[in-house]
Amino acid sequence: MTSRPAAAQHLRDLARLRRVRDRIDREYAQPLDVEALARGAHMSGGHLSRQFRLAYGESPYAYLMTRRIERAMALLRRGDLSVTEVCFAVGCSSLGTFSTRFTEL
Repeated sequence: MTSRPAAAQHLRDLARLRRVRDRIDREYAQPLDVEALARGAHMSGGHLSRQFRLAYGESPYAYLMTRRIERAMALLRRGDLSVTEVCFAVGCSSLGTFSTRFTEL
């Protein structure tokens, strides 16, 4: 059986995880890393990564890259930007990483 303090902590963690997920959704094009996200949520990087994976089924980095690739797909469908321009517009700093992730999804 879960104790009340543990249950309360779990609810606080879930609220923090939602805020992290919402921040990624809003700021996907900005330079984001797990440590910065964790600091903003007042958690350690390891704790954030473990709890995020438990809650959402993927790491914060994987979630961020999925958001970036989804946005990139929308921009590429418009047809007015090159692949390189789209890569940088969605916050990726490496065309190679962008291409690899794009083909994975």
